Amino acid sequence: MLLCTRHAHTILSSPHLNNFLFTRRLKFVRNRTLHCSSSLRHFSKHLTSRNNLSFNPHCRSRSSSTSPRMGSVAAFNELLQYPVARRDESVVDNYHGVVVPDPYRWLEDSDSAETKEFVEKQMKLTDSVLKTCETRDKLREKLTKFYDFPKYNAPFREGGKYFYFHNTGLQPQTVLYVQDNLDGKPEVLLDPNTLSADGTVALSEYAVSEDAKYLAYGTSSSGSDWVTISVMRIDDKIIEPDTISWVKFSSISWTHDSKGFFYSRYPAPEDGEKLDAGTETHANLNHELYYHFLGTDQSEDILCWSDPENPKHTRSASVTDDGKYVLLYIGENCDPVNKIYYCDISLLPKGLEGYKGSKELLPFVKLVDNFDASYHYVANDDTIFTFLTNKDAPRNKLVRVDLREPSSWTEVLQEDKKDVLESASAVNHNQLVVNYLSDVKNVLQIRDLKTGDFLHRLPLDIGAVSEISCRRKDSIMFVGFTSFLVPGIIYMCNLEGDAPDMKIFREIVVPGFDRTEFESSQVFVTSKDGTKIPTFIVARKGLSLDGSHPCLLYGYGGFNISITPYFTAARILIAKHLDVVFCIANIRGGGEYGEEWHKAGSLAKKQNVFDDFISAAEYLVSAGYTQPKKLCIEGGSNGGLLVGACINQRPDLFGCALAHVGVMDMLRFHMFTIGHAWTSDYGCSSKEEEFHWLIKYSPLHNVRRPWDKPSEEGSQYPSTMLLTADHDDRVVPLHSLKLLATLQHVLCTSVEKSPQTNPIIGRIEHKAGHGAGMPTQKIIDEAADRYAFMAKVVDATWTD
Repeated sequence: MLLCTRHAHTILSSPHLNNFLFTRRLKFVRNRTLHCSSSLRHFSKHLTSRNNLSFNPHCRSRSSSTSPRMGSVAAFNELLQYPVARRDESVVDNYHGVVVPDPYRWLEDSDSAETKEFVEKQMKLTDSVLKTCETRDKLREKLTKFYDFPKYNAPFREGGKYFYFHNTGLQPQTVLYVQDNLDGKPEVLLDPNTLSADGTVALSEYAVSEDAKYLAYGTSSSGSDWVTISVMRIDDKIIEPDTISWVKFSSISWTHDSKGFFYSRYPAPEDGEKLDAGTETHANLNHELYYHFLGTDQSEDILCWSDPENPKHTRSASVTDDGKYVLLYIGENCDPVNKIYYCDISLLPKGLEGYKGSKELLPFVKLVDNFDASYHYVANDDTIFTFLTNKDAPRNKLVRVDLREPSSWTEVLQEDKKDVLESASAVNHNQLVVNYLSDVKNVLQIRDLKTGDFLHRLPLDIGAVSEISCRRKDSIMFVGFTSFLVPGIIYMCNLEGDAPDMKIFREIVVPGFDRTEFESSQVFVTSKDGTKIPTFIVARKGLSLDGSHPCLLYGYGGFNISITPYFTAARILIAKHLDVVFCIANIRGGGEYGEEWHKAGSLAKKQNVFDDFISAAEYLVSAGYTQPKKLCIEGGSNGGLLVGACINQRPDLFGCALAHVGVMDMLRFHMFTIGHAWTSDYGCSSKEEEFHWLIKYSPLHNVRRPWDKPSEEGSQYPSTMLLTADHDDRVVPLHSLKLLATLQHVLCTSVEKSPQTNPIIGRIEHKAGHGAGMPTQKIIDEAADRYAFMAKVVDATWTD
């Protein structure tokens, strides 16, 4: 959803940045969908069933109770004393003639004393459970040592200077450095760790002016999506007085005269001065595009584009490489489609200054004024523009148009028959570096910008391109690479000669990690309807397929987001010391095979996502990697929804479930913050047909006692941890809180001598959000907690 920062956090908390960092020059090619930015595109931090059941104040977690036929063993000997949450049976909604109770509606008020008491009691319960997890301290200790290695991102160039991000090891946030040349002495330009005592203020946006005189940077607090933009003079590192507030889902794009920049924001909330930003739940509406002149107050900023008739649309701007045009991208929701307008700022009679104090909007020309496809700028030569688009090309292609003949579009690079064109960037004057995704592995090519003709394939191992840093006027570019067993390599590629000269510029080394101890493979699992689902499996070498191993299966399956191979220290650690087999299922709903793959897992076809994931789990059991009681599933954001739906549909198949910041109430998600943008993937309960899609799988509304079915006697839900955070204003915490209350009520507190002996707990992080910007120590602590819980309930044994 406006990109899933939870998934991004999963990737970037390894050798990469802790948060999404986009600029025109430094491109994280994995996240190319424009403005489904970190928030619309879901989401990468469902809710509870409406059963009217009587309840007993305790769920008796008894080791003497009936053993589950499948699922995790009863790992906790002491009685679990679940807090009893009040059920308001008077709250009932009528959806198209269907009555749906919502007894925990009161948990939607995060500021109420009752909600705060509920959270406090749940945290105490979770802490009591985690204290019994024998591997927790070992995991935290080992993770701290394992994370303590230098991390780098690729350099990017602006003006005559180079910039790059670096973390020495355990710094809470990654630091921005500047140097005059690649051999020059680097200097700290911006250290976010100085902005807060606890490391919870993070750098979320940045852009360097064309002449490298200024750095505009956005910071967010406690993981919130709200951003405040400041400006620094690069030469003397003086912070200018400019402060831009209430920015969200925005890029920062300088005009080439360095007088100011474009950005996007929402109107300030009515209670803005008193608001603990990130804890509110009201809908984000009326996104607007502004231009800020350096040295002026935000109140004087130029309103460049506004459209009150379409309050749910999002808007962003970028200045073209030649500095002549500003492009306006307008998004409707999280679908990979957008309008694109342009304004020739070089022809404005009085320049942008002429709009100061005026209510007149910039004279944008509507190049594409519908939501039929996506269009993203690649390059332009005066009025001739090259775009990457999915127009009549679900795996993307390159097209060209002359602004003087806007109805005439020509193909530059045709859609591939199988592979997805993820990105294209101009480099070395008249060449392109294009990035394809082929069976969930990246392939880089150099092509001719004018003709699209193939020139070279760059030599990369099997894995993922994490970033491409290049400019059209430069012959040197940088490529970031990672895989399950490669922490990170930054390549420098010189394109001046007849053939690309590619060499390692910097390699990230993790002390104590020996990649030869592990192996990774890819299999294609047959789903329920016969579709082949690519699945990666990472394990220690020489693994015996006797079903004895703990297994962690991760998935996402939504919003056209592809989950490619990446290194994570935590998962390597549990593979080494807990004998865990780690797997990723590239299920439908993602972007692994283009827009058709995405659409096959959205809206009325969302059940395909769950079927694919369940099929991957069944394969891991049948192939001898694991058994149900040792199988843990994990996912975040839209992947949290995945986990919530799957434990409802197949509680017998899993021993443990870790659901991060999930979308759990599928009937009300659209009412909160940016949730209205997700209806493109889910649908909306206000429409009768779509309501009937949603009610069938909504985690909150499908919690059932498996033992009530004669065929499932003795079965129960897997041990489950729902993870959320108090400043998650992407997928607000109420989703996880309502599902937590429902699970505990239906399975535990409403049943005398309940068969549900597996724990159902919640972990609520303080001063954190959907995942982006989480400081290193919080990342380590959360990983230690969830994997210690997993180890306990799947009976994993620690070995040194």
